[in-house]
Amino acid sequence: QVKLVESGGGLVQAGGSLRLSCAFSGRTFSTYHLGWFRQAPGKEREFVGAISWGGRSTYYADSVKGRFTISRDNAKNTVYLQMNSLQPEDTAVYYCAARDSGSPTLRTAVYEYPYWGQGTQVTVSS
Repeated sequence: QVKLVESGGGLVQAGGSLRLSCAFSGRTFSTYHLGWFRQAPGKEREFVGAISWGGRSTYYADSVKGRFTISRDNAKNTVYLQMNSLQPEDTAVYYCAARDSGSPTLRTAVYEYPYWGQGTQVTVSS
């Protein structure tokens, strides 16, 4: 059984920063790719970024490149999403997700991630 619990969401002003955490429970955390997705009201869930099992590879959506950074600490069973230069369009529920990777290739599609957290709300005011 895999459990993911997001935390760190809240309200922030445009231009501000926020760090989200995802606590991972599972026997083989280090073998999983971790992804971050977000979903705004009335919108489809979209890919934000992903990180490999060893933290050596990351991949980001164009909309967040240069602003968001993903990292993970396998010893703490935690993955982080550092969000800088936040804008109102970043407002969404942010989800962490996991997949049991079969290769180093990072995936971006929702359906490729079978394990999901409950989400944490991020609201950016202008």
